[in-house]
Amino acid sequence: MDRNLQLLGIAKKAGFLAIGVESASASAKSGSAKAIITAGDASEGAKRRARRDADFCGAVYAASPYTKFELGNVTGRGSPGTLAFTDTGLAAGFLKGLADDDPEQYGAAAQSLAENAQAPPGRNGASADRNKTTGKRRTAK
Repeated sequence: MDRNLQLLGIAKKAGFLAIGVESASASAKSGSAKAIITAGDASEGAKRRARRDADFCGAVYAASPYTKFELGNVTGRGSPGTLAFTDTGLAAGFLKGLADDDPEQYGAAAQSLAENAQAPPGRNGASADRNKTTGKRRTAK
């Protein structure tokens, strides 16, 4: 199996993948979508909607080389034409894999997500005073 399809399976199992047009659109409207991907054989209307949703929430859009059938085999959901990653690292890994195969088409999107994945966590890097294992603030005893 292709490495990118394996990443889709991992994202699905981890709960970081919105599957289907309605689900992807809802994740974009809530601001949680980091990348919106369409199948290569998705309709022009589905691709147009995915681009609009990606623009709305500031996510990256890419039309993948995979068919709806291939995406359905990985996700276990029929034949979805649209997927949305809600995790920056997984989305960056997926687009990096696509960029390795076709740098002209996917290189810019992969680069932009890779930069976002390297950004410090939290607002303005404010998580530095939090315990990394529990996420709770440290207090003096």
